[in-house]
Amino acid sequence: MGPRLRLARERRGLSVRELARRIGCSASLVSQIERGVSAPSVGVLYSLATELGSSLDYLVFGSDQAWGTSGPAGLAGPQRPAGEPDRKPRWDSTPVTAGPTGHRPGRDGPPSAGGDARPGPGSDRRPGAGDDGPPGAGGGVAAAGPCIVQRGGCRKVIDLASGVRWERLTPGADAVTDFLEVIYSPGGHSTDERRPLRHDGREYGLVLSGALQANVGFESYELRPGDSIAFDSSTPHEYLNKTGEPVRAVWVVVHAEPGRA
Repeated sequence: MGPRLRLARERRGLSVRELARRIGCSASLVSQIERGVSAPSVGVLYSLATELGSSLDYLVFGSDQAWGTSGPAGLAGPQRPAGEPDRKPRWDSTPVTAGPTGHRPGRDGPPSAGGDARPGPGSDRRPGAGDDGPPGAGGGVAAAGPCIVQRGGCRKVIDLASGVRWERLTPGADAVTDFLEVIYSPGGHSTDERRPLRHDGREYGLVLSGALQANVGFESYELRPGDSIAFDSSTPHEYLNKTGEPVRAVWVVVHAEPGRA
């Protein structure tokens, strides 16, 4: 994430100190994120993407859609100069497999302190590119066109600060919609600063396991397995796991389409 953040900041003509001032954090934190020393909280990440006019998909996962597309606030993303090669992120291929008790190593445990996204192998493969299975099941037959299936063990993953892990559920980049499985480790919460988040779009969440406290506006809700929530993301909100067990949830944030913000 660090090199992409630095590139987006420089293309906006902002110093580290000025970017930090605009999003309300310290210059040292921005510098540490750019150098890969620290991972941002969810709140800082949204603030960075909004201020830089970049999509979350670009900052977090290195999506090429950031070039010339709208970010979370519908702002023009950083433009790639003519002749400049695509910048592809370097991933650590570490498949995640289910354990005998249903707990998945690397998912249900506390996140690591690192902020690098890590997909397993084959997350961008087209059907027929080595997948096993009958025709129509995503494998076995060579086919042109984009991949539409994201394999469970091949997701791109990033560990954010404050005990939150994001696993991207889309097989490819999507600058308008964030479709994620989110894991809150015990004691995890959505922002280090413990300030409610506010950003563009509409938010949808479904808790799969554990108990998550959702503070939205002036109300507080306890979400348990099967409970879902939907609201305008401009409403101040935060999520906290106050239990001793991990919380797994599926989250969707739909941002404004380019040109409609």
